[in-house]
Amino acid sequence: MVLQRKINRLFVAIILASLAGGGALAYLLWHADSFGWRFAATNRGSGQQAAEAARDPLTIDLSEAQLALVKVAPVGELAFPIEKQAVGTIQFNGELSTDVFTPYAGRIISAFASIGDDVRRGDTLFTIDSPDLLQAVSTLISAAGVLDFTTRNLARLKELYSTRAISQKDLEQAASDQQAAEGALKAARNSVHLFGKSDAEIDNIVSKRVADSVLVVPSPIDGRVTVRNAAPGLYVQPGNAPAPFTVTDLETMWMVANVAEADVPALRLGQKVVVSVRAFPDRTFFGRIVKIGEIVDPSTRRVMVRCLVSNPQHELKSGMFANFVIMTGAPVTSAAVPLDGVVREGDGTMTVWVTADRRRFKRRTVKIGLEHSGYRQIREGVVPGELVATEGALFLSNAAAARS
Repeated sequence: MVLQRKINRLFVAIILASLAGGGALAYLLWHADSFGWRFAATNRGSGQQAAEAARDPLTIDLSEAQLALVKVAPVGELAFPIEKQAVGTIQFNGELSTDVFTPYAGRIISAFASIGDDVRRGDTLFTIDSPDLLQAVSTLISAAGVLDFTTRNLARLKELYSTRAISQKDLEQAASDQQAAEGALKAARNSVHLFGKSDAEIDNIVSKRVADSVLVVPSPIDGRVTVRNAAPGLYVQPGNAPAPFTVTDLETMWMVANVAEADVPALRLGQKVVVSVRAFPDRTFFGRIVKIGEIVDPSTRRVMVRCLVSNPQHELKSGMFANFVIMTGAPVTSAAVPLDGVVREGDGTMTVWVTADRRRFKRRTVKIGLEHSGYRQIREGVVPGELVATEGALFLSNAAAARS
């Protein structure tokens, strides 16, 4: 019925054009293709094709003008990676981030680093006035003095014993006192060692008999200062939060994401990941999975996954949002069609338009799979080498729908 009505309207238009003049009639005949028709007057073969196309709702014949809207290319092959995607945040590597506490209580004298400073292991972060260090140094000086006295006393008693001026008991007591003094000095030196003093510094303390209560707190690792709570005059104690400083190694970062429960079985420790962040849209960062959580969040039905990401230029910042792709299997090579060449029809089926002569197009239902680099995997329906509409497929589907 629709076809008959279109023919009737066209017939009336031709009659009116003939009354107005031959030029109008010629115009209609010339642009008849814009109505979606070809006239049998052109040639018998094209008329038969048009009739067949009109009877087959899955076939479309295009005019020269319409062909300009459609691009045709052979179906190619592409390696589609097997991967899972998730969204997460960049965090400091907790295994390489160290809170630097004072080993003993005291008040901070000076702080030598600020947030963002790069420090090396052993660099001084802050100094404190430590009563415990003062006590240890005082004990060291006293032990050194006792050893000096007992050593000289033992030497004197040895001379007296040689003349039988003293008993052997007195000599043995003096030797015992000297040995005890030696042990006390070693213990005192070890105590001062615990405060970070070197042997040279301890020898200087002993020789000058000067008590130094300044305790130096160095950085335990190479890294960057990410937190500073230290200030002159602040009283600090071992282990009391917040730590005066936090130093973090930024060579690697954590990317922590919550992965859908259904995707967890495909994940394995050590799998490679590719990470991208909005701050560097043209860059990719590489890493691997180092931790898969053991608990499914009851609210979101997701599992925590932690990736270790290389950060050699220290560009990634803690708190950045990140997208990451996990390679869960070897790539699959399959037929591939550009995304614009695949159309989702009204009934939900996926179709492509196949052609043999680049003029007549036939709609074909396909089964799709993965998407990668602007291409859609075609699992069934076409084979590599077949010609399909890579652009303008939606135009063809709309034309077919309008005709039916």
